[in-house]
Amino acid sequence: MDQIQSMRVFARVVEAGSFTKASASLGLPKGSVTKLVQRLEERLKVRLLNRTTRRVTVTPEGAAYYERTSRVLNDIDDIEASMTNARANPSGRLRVDVGAMLARLVVIPALPTFFARYPDIQLELGVGDRPVDLVGENVDCVIRGGEITEQSLVARRIANLELVTVASKAYIAQHGMPQHPQELENGHMMIAYISPRTGQLYPEIFERGGERIEFVAKRRIAVNESNSHLAGVQAGLGISQTARFAAAPFIASGELVEVLPEWKHPPIPLHVVYPPNRHLSAKTRAFVDWAAELFGKLPTF
Repeated sequence: MDQIQSMRVFARVVEAGSFTKASASLGLPKGSVTKLVQRLEERLKVRLLNRTTRRVTVTPEGAAYYERTSRVLNDIDDIEASMTNARANPSGRLRVDVGAMLARLVVIPALPTFFARYPDIQLELGVGDRPVDLVGENVDCVIRGGEITEQSLVARRIANLELVTVASKAYIAQHGMPQHPQELENGHMMIAYISPRTGQLYPEIFERGGERIEFVAKRRIAVNESNSHLAGVQAGLGISQTARFAAAPFIASGELVEVLPEWKHPPIPLHVVYPPNRHLSAKTRAFVDWAAELFGKLPTF
């Protein structure tokens, strides 16, 4: 029995939470994954995992074994990486997840520079605003806006996302220009954004000096995808707070009008996030560093 392979398989089952997900991410038959873990338990003479029809949980002994195993596997990966040119020439498949608007307007247009620098990386880009289970879905890293509440993840802040309140020129011509946020709460239609994570509406937030106004406004439409959210503003469906980098070209052309410019939404932190117990490979580190460099150069962030 390959002891290191058994350790890797066991660690992957723990991270994925199921034999099925672990087998898919490892590219091994589920039966092989099950047998490797069973033989590992037989050799150690201890139960590492509790199996039920719905889920796999770690025993206290399994948790202790996983903690030490993760360190060993990371050390092995570090040794192998130091003996090759992997850090200079990272290669292989890299799975990254990015929000829809960031992917369309920022990341994808800049990818030629990434591939010019790292031609041997094959990028699988998941695009969408839904939350991603990095471990369960075997994703190497994500670019995610907002505060990171999962204590089990490592987050590197790469930018602060500025929001701007906008409406279409046609909407303002029909409904007038509001002079205070309270008018948005009572007398205008807002386009609300639904959190893909919680399903709840994000509140509208306005700050000026030490004053803060926050409310969930009367709305004509609510969406859970960032490109569609901006499209609703362009269609004249209402007023909304959206990313300045996305709205800036339409403000410059006159299609959109900035509303209440003296009232600001607090900046939203933007992070590259990855699992802590997975070895940060050369290809993942390359993307993380490239993303930080990319967003750091953007003038509207």
